[in-house]
Amino acid sequence: MQAETLRETVDLSAYPELVVVILGFKLRRLRALPAMLRLGRGLAEIRNHPPEGLLAEDRMLFGWNHIGFRQYWRDLPSLEAFTRSMPHSGWWRDFLKDPQGAGFWHEAYSPQGTEAIYINLPAQRVGLGQFAPAAKPEGPLLSTRQRIRAHAGAG
Repeated sequence: MQAETLRETVDLSAYPELVVVILGFKLRRLRALPAMLRLGRGLAEIRNHPPEGLLAEDRMLFGWNHIGFRQYWRDLPSLEAFTRSMPHSGWWRDFLKDPQGAGFWHEAYSPQGTEAIYINLPAQRVGLGQFAPAAKPEGPLLSTRQRIRAHAGAG
């Protein structure tokens, strides 16, 4: 006798401003290993003490040198508050100063729009970057909020 297939969905009505972030960290050189270990410690801290607005997080492995995370945020203001405060702002500043041979990317999907950023990943485009044209993250494309607004208005 075959077991009945369980089919479910979820009620997202309590999360009208839900933001899904998919991010990845790719080792491009062995020199990036310490940076990846620091990132791992930071993400463990986030998992142990979730910031306000982080609803859930999944971890993924894209390859032996490419780890990823999917995060669900209550809304864009919660995500922005986290990214602009310590410890995240410190990690980001340090990474941008010296990526140590690592690449980083994230994509954010929200009811307001979609955006993406890729750091130190030439010729190794992932996600939206595989088909959408590249642009410099400056002016109206400098921040997540600005990119979401710019891309939402482009349609």
